[in-house]
Amino acid sequence: MNRFLSGARLPVRYRLLAIALLPTLVILPLLLGATMLRWNQKFDGVLISKVRSDLTVAHQYLSRILENTSDHVQALGDSAEFRDALAGKQNAGEDVEVLLDSRRKALGLDFLYLADPEGLLVAAAAGRAPAVTDMQNPVLTSARGGRPAVAIDLFSGAELAAIAPELAEQASLELIPTPNAAPTDMTRNTEGMVIHAANPVSRGEGEDLVLVGGLLLNRNLEFIDTINDLVYQTESLPAGSRGTATLFLDDVRVSTNVRLFEDRRALGTRVSEVVRNSVLGEGKVWLDRAFVVNDWYISAYEPIVDSRNERIGMLYVGFLEKPFSATKQITIATVIGTFLVVTILSVPLFLRWAGSIFRPLERMAETIDTVEAGDLDARTRIPDRGDEISQVASHLDDLLDRLKERDRQLRLWNDQLNARVKERTAELEEVNRQLESATKQLVMSEKLAAIGEITAGVAHEMNNPIAVIQGNLEVLRSLMGEKAKEGETEFRLIDEQTERMNQIVGKLLQFARPEEFSGAGEGAWTSEAFGDCLTLVRHMIKKHEIEVVRDENSERLVAIPRTELQQILVNLMVNAIHAMPDGGVLTLRSSDAERDGVEGVEITVGDTGTGMSEAIAARIFDPFYTTKRGTGTGLGLSITHMLVTEAGGTVTLATDEGKGTVFHLWLPAIRPES
Repeated sequence: MNRFLSGARLPVRYRLLAIALLPTLVILPLLLGATMLRWNQKFDGVLISKVRSDLTVAHQYLSRILENTSDHVQALGDSAEFRDALAGKQNAGEDVEVLLDSRRKALGLDFLYLADPEGLLVAAAAGRAPAVTDMQNPVLTSARGGRPAVAIDLFSGAELAAIAPELAEQASLELIPTPNAAPTDMTRNTEGMVIHAANPVSRGEGEDLVLVGGLLLNRNLEFIDTINDLVYQTESLPAGSRGTATLFLDDVRVSTNVRLFEDRRALGTRVSEVVRNSVLGEGKVWLDRAFVVNDWYISAYEPIVDSRNERIGMLYVGFLEKPFSATKQITIATVIGTFLVVTILSVPLFLRWAGSIFRPLERMAETIDTVEAGDLDARTRIPDRGDEISQVASHLDDLLDRLKERDRQLRLWNDQLNARVKERTAELEEVNRQLESATKQLVMSEKLAAIGEITAGVAHEMNNPIAVIQGNLEVLRSLMGEKAKEGETEFRLIDEQTERMNQIVGKLLQFARPEEFSGAGEGAWTSEAFGDCLTLVRHMIKKHEIEVVRDENSERLVAIPRTELQQILVNLMVNAIHAMPDGGVLTLRSSDAERDGVEGVEITVGDTGTGMSEAIAARIFDPFYTTKRGTGTGLGLSITHMLVTEAGGTVTLATDEGKGTVFHLWLPAIRPES
């Protein structure tokens, strides 16, 4: 073997063939195998990373539902309307029940009732409440101690039936035998998984009550479909794959979009035993492939704990593995097949080329021996046939004459290489600068988001002192009696100013927390949106001495959530005000207009400011592009364009440097129900 590798007594052609085939048949397959193995691991890692991200989105949505439920129950318990209903007036109990029922429907809860510290029922929405509540539950114990609480708790079938028989029926599920599930003797699940919230309420007589609300998650298809739509948006997965989401009570699917058949959801089926042992038994998060009902999915499971910190179920998201496995197999087969075809075709070519390489090499060796013997006139005289070997042979004849030229060329190539390295270095520095700029913009966006949260909190806290001012003003009027008429003008001014503060705080809350005031599905009036937005930017208008011209001729309801329309108009108004630092005219117009047979509303926001060049106007809707260096994020008009497009509308602009800019928006209108 050593003699073969060293080439002892072997013709040059065979040695060349062995040298050529060794990388192709030995080294290259090893490298190819290692590369494919690494690629396979990276491919699987990307899938696991995606499903981990999907689980994070689902977890955040579930946490948001819990927070919103607690906030809504707490807001109801702290509201003046609710306190008035508990003030001991005649028919107060009936007023409380009517109020509870209306708020239960508005908040989408399955039950909402009021109990005393001993658990006895005081009032309930639509009669959905047990006569006596077990106050030992940690959520209720916390509320009875004066602290609002919310958690996901298990309710037995009897507890649900005590609240409302239809809730017990909704929670009841027949268990379906499932492959790979843990053995069990149970045939039906009667327990319910409930978002359970409670808030302390003061009756005003020294006795605290507990306001309890809940939402049953069993068969709550709207809840699980919303999670699925958030995690797996359109075209987020390749063709043939599908995303799924499930809520488990213990190991039973109580809310899912996994299908048994085309039109039947897999409610009542159970998770595989290995997943159950890992997630429910050990409390771990599962990030791996798993068998789901009837196929393999790239899956993520996390445990759900109740108010007693006990694991009662699981949250799951995942997508079908088959399309990804097929893609991986096709890729590997293609690489292996291509390698085999190339290898088979290359061997005959190597044999043929060996002869053409051998003869010129032998003659060049003889010429070199002759030159070494002292005959400097020796030449190979091999004609240039266009291949590298013959070119080397022909160039060998004039090598000494061209050595100096070659040296000059090498120096030139070195200078060119240095210039290219310098050019590439400059390009990398520019890319790095752009990356740093984008990072700063992202940091600024995060700061703006934090400011929005702080602003919303400040506005929310201002409601309490405003309410105290209004309440004490009424008390003062009552105490003064007839003398109150002497200060009626001052009282009226205080009323007007506190009402103005209420409006400003309300608009600020709507703008800072659009998810709570979005008005999704209700549409918006342009006149109301103009008024709301002008309230928010009034201080900027006064500061820059800007004249506002409103021309409102629209009688249609725009098909976009109110807060999204407000955000669009505020972005455009702020940009217009910034374009007029020395004052000007801000024009707001709206009129009914049709496009392609679709009814809609055309909105115009114009200014008499500095205007823009064509180059700037062409990039004005690009994310992170801004002309306000140091003060702008470059996201306002990008978000405006996104919101208008998602609503089915269009946004264009006309601008003239030194004269101003006009934005034209067209949004579809909501058709009135016939």
